[in-house]
Amino acid sequence: MCTLAKDQDRYWNDKDDQLDKFTQDNKGKEMSSNEGTKISNDENTLKAGLRGPTLHEDFLFQEKLAHFDRERIPERVVHARGYGAHGEFQVYKSLAHLTKASFLQDPNKITPVFVRFSQVAGSRGANETNRDVRGFATKFYTDEGNFDLVGNNIPVFFIQDSIKFPDLIHAVKPEPHTEFPQGQTAHDTFWDFIGSNTESAHMMMWIMSDRTIPRSFRMMEGFGVHTFRLVNREGTSHFVKFHWKPVLGAHSFIWDEAQKLGGADPDFHRRDLYNNIEMGNFVEYELGLQIISEDDEFMFDFDILDATKLWPEEEVPVQIVGKMTLNRNVNNVFAETEQSALHPGRSCRASISQMTRSFMGESFPMLILSCIASGTNYQELPINRPVCPIHNNQRDGQGRITINKGQVAYHKNYLAGNTPKEVPPREGGFSTYPSTVEGIKVRKTAPSFEDHYSQARLFWNSMSLLRKIISFKLFHLSLEKSKRVEVRQRVVNMLGKIDHELAALVAKEVGVKRPNVSQVSVQQSSAALSLMNQPRYPNTLRVGVLIADGFDGDETKYVLSELEEAGLELVFVGERLGDVEGSDGVKYSIDETFLTGSPLLYDGLYVIGGSDPSRYFMRKTRNFVRDTYNHFKPIGATEEGAVIIEQMNISGKPGVIVEREASTFVNEFVTAMAEMRFYSRVYRNV
Repeated sequence: MCTLAKDQDRYWNDKDDQLDKFTQDNKGKEMSSNEGTKISNDENTLKAGLRGPTLHEDFLFQEKLAHFDRERIPERVVHARGYGAHGEFQVYKSLAHLTKASFLQDPNKITPVFVRFSQVAGSRGANETNRDVRGFATKFYTDEGNFDLVGNNIPVFFIQDSIKFPDLIHAVKPEPHTEFPQGQTAHDTFWDFIGSNTESAHMMMWIMSDRTIPRSFRMMEGFGVHTFRLVNREGTSHFVKFHWKPVLGAHSFIWDEAQKLGGADPDFHRRDLYNNIEMGNFVEYELGLQIISEDDEFMFDFDILDATKLWPEEEVPVQIVGKMTLNRNVNNVFAETEQSALHPGRSCRASISQMTRSFMGESFPMLILSCIASGTNYQELPINRPVCPIHNNQRDGQGRITINKGQVAYHKNYLAGNTPKEVPPREGGFSTYPSTVEGIKVRKTAPSFEDHYSQARLFWNSMSLLRKIISFKLFHLSLEKSKRVEVRQRVVNMLGKIDHELAALVAKEVGVKRPNVSQVSVQQSSAALSLMNQPRYPNTLRVGVLIADGFDGDETKYVLSELEEAGLELVFVGERLGDVEGSDGVKYSIDETFLTGSPLLYDGLYVIGGSDPSRYFMRKTRNFVRDTYNHFKPIGATEEGAVIIEQMNISGKPGVIVEREASTFVNEFVTAMAEMRFYSRVYRNV
C-alpha cells in the first residue's frame, strides 16, 4: 500500500510507516540517560574536588562510556563497505504465468524495497573507487514475507563450488603477513588463486575491464548471478536469471581517473547516491528476466547451473518486467544500512529459489554473520522486519524485542488449539518444488562445468578495440604487482587459452614467456556485453562551471538555465567562496574553490572565465582543462574561456565545444555531455 508521503514529494509505503514507529528525533528534547534519568551536566564527570579523580559512583559516565565501547558490530567478511537507500518496486505486467509471488503479479501493487550497494574486497574504510566487484543487494518487503535478491554488478562468479568460497576470499583480501593491499586484486595471492583455479578465467576478464570501476551506483548494472527457479500456481517451473538495468545506462570511470578520485573523494559513490536522492533525482532500475523452461535445461552448450557462466542474451533474451525507484535516503546509516541482513536464500512462498552450487557457500555464512553481528533476533531489527505478520515458536535469544504471550511455544500442541497453525500451499504456505534429485554421493565436478574458457573468449570478442587496449593495460598493470614470476606465468598461460595476441602482449610486458597453448575456438561476440552500447543521457551529470567576475550576464544566464533544463547539475568553481558578478547585475555563488574542487569530481567542464581573471584563475583553469581533456571528458567554453581553450590548442578536438551562437552551443554541449567520453582524442600534455 502507498499513500502520499508526509513531505508530499514521494509516496509513503508500509515499510516507511513501520520504520517511522522506531525513528526518534532528539531536536528540541531534554537530555536523559538510557534509563530515563534527566541529565543536568554532560560536560563533567563526578570528581573528588575540582582537581580530583573521577569517582566510581558516576553512573552517568559509566553508562556513556560502556555504550561507547560497544557501539561497533563485527565487520562483514565481504561486502563490508556498503551504502543503502529505500525505494519501491512495481511490476509492469502480471507474471502469474511464471510465479506465485504476489508482488510480481499485480501491476498496481507497490512493494517497498531497501538496496545495499557495496564493495566485495575492501574493508569498511576502503576507498570507494578502487577496482573491485560491487555488491547490489535488494530486500523486497512483500506482503508474503521478505525476498532478498543478493547480487553483484558482474553476472558471473569466480568459483563453481561453494567449498572454495573461503579460499577465494582469503586470496583476495590483504595478505596476512603484511595486511596490504587494501581492497585490491593486484597482488600475489589473488593472482595465484586465479592461476590455480582456471574456472575463474571468465570472471578474471570481467574484473580486468571497466565494469569494476563504475561511474556511480546509479549507473551500474546488477545481476542475481545464480540461477533461480520460479514456480507458478499450476506447479510449472522455469529457470531464470535476474538483471537490474539502470535507466541512465551503465558507465565507468577510466583507471587513472578512479585512482586519483580515491584521493579527491574516497566517499564518491555514497556521496553521489545520497546527494542525487536528496535533490529529487530518484534512482531507477528496470528489472529484467532471462527465462528458460525446464524442458530446455540441457539444450545449451553451457550448464545453466554454473555460476561462472552467463546466459548469452542472443540465446536467452532479457525481458524487462518492472521498475525499481530509490527515492529515500536512510535516516541513520548504522541502524539501517549496517544492520541490514540480506540473505541470498530468503524467499517468499515457494515461488523463487536458487539452484547453483555456489549458493550454499554464500547463504550459510551470511546467516551466521547476521546472528554474530546483530544477535539471534536480527530479523526483529526495524530494517529487517517484514511488513507482514509474524507468528511462530521461535523464542528468546540476545536482543529479543517481541513479547510473546501464553504458555505454549511448540508445535504440535493442544493447549493453544495447535496454533500458530500450518498454512497449506494453496493458501500461501511455503512448499518445496518437487524437482528430481538423484545420483550417488560424489565430490566431483560435472563434465558440463569443465569448459572454463569459451565464455571468457566470448567476453573478449565482445569488446571494442578501445576496451581491449584498456584491458591489456590493466592486465599489464595488475600482474606487474605480482612479484612472483611463476604466478605471472600461470596467469599468462590462462590468457593464452583465451586470446593468443593478448597473452603475447601481456607476457612481453610482465617478463614471462609467451605461452604455447591452444586458444579456444570461439568466434561469436555479444553486443549485450559491451559498455559501448549503453543508453546515454545528460541527466544528473555534473558540470564544473569555471567562472570569474565580469562575465557576460545575459548570455551566461541563458546558457546555464538551458543546461539545467537539460538535466545537468551545475557546480560553480572559482577563486574564493562568495558571489561572482557579471554584466547586468547577474550573480552566481561559488560552490567550490580551486582548492576544494577537482576536475575529477565533474563529468565535464564549462569554462566561462571573466573580463579580467587573475593569473591564479588562469593557471588553475588550465590545470582543470588539462585533466578533463586527458580523461576524455567534454569541455565547453565561451567568452574568456574560449580564449583559454584556443591558447591550449585543443579547440575543435572531439568533445571540445568552443564559443558560437548560444543555442547551438547549448545543444552541442548537452550532446557532448551525454556522450561522456571522447576516446578518439590523443592523450597529450595540453
